[in-house]
Amino acid sequence: MDITFKQLIVAGGPVLFGLMALSIYSIALIWERWSTYKRTFRGMEDLLRRVHIHIKAGEMRQVAELSARVKSPCADIIHKVMSHYGSPLEKRELAEKAIEWHASHLHKSLTAIATIASISPFIGLFGTVLGVIRAFRDLSMYAGAGPSVVAMGIAEALVNTAAGLFVAVPAIVAYNYFVHKSNDFSTEMNWVTEQVIDKLGSREFTSTL
Repeated sequence: MDITFKQLIVAGGPVLFGLMALSIYSIALIWERWSTYKRTFRGMEDLLRRVHIHIKAGEMRQVAELSARVKSPCADIIHKVMSHYGSPLEKRELAEKAIEWHASHLHKSLTAIATIASISPFIGLFGTVLGVIRAFRDLSMYAGAGPSVVAMGIAEALVNTAAGLFVAVPAIVAYNYFVHKSNDFSTEMNWVTEQVIDKLGSREFTSTL
């Protein structure tokens, strides 16, 4: 008995359609996060390189002008630190809060992606159990009728297992990638703001910006 793709979809039943809905939702979340991360990290490497060159040369005014001119989360944090009237300790507290705010924005929707990655295999497993139950039920009803009797039940079990993995794997990969990039952002910004604060050295510089 040959089972067509349409028959596999039908065999999957409500569980498969639920997994398909989760897959679409997961892809939408991943695409939205990808777009946000792309905007956040666009030009960040070049900006940090230029800032590092200016800091090394002691050209803090150029750093202030550069951070005010560039429109990005990275530049925004540097500009807030440099334009803040306060002690180095106060600047560090401001930097930590600004970095935390931007990092929380990067983490938006990651919990949902992680949840989808976690529950999808179990939903697929639930569909697998239902398929096996169906196969045994059909086998008991039509004893001696041959393997074709249990084919749809086995198909239901296998298609839901595959669908659960199909939804979970991309979500896991995306979640790990986004968390890694977010941690990189926090690390880089903590480093550069510390360099800026150490180089400023006094409140008098900020008063001249």
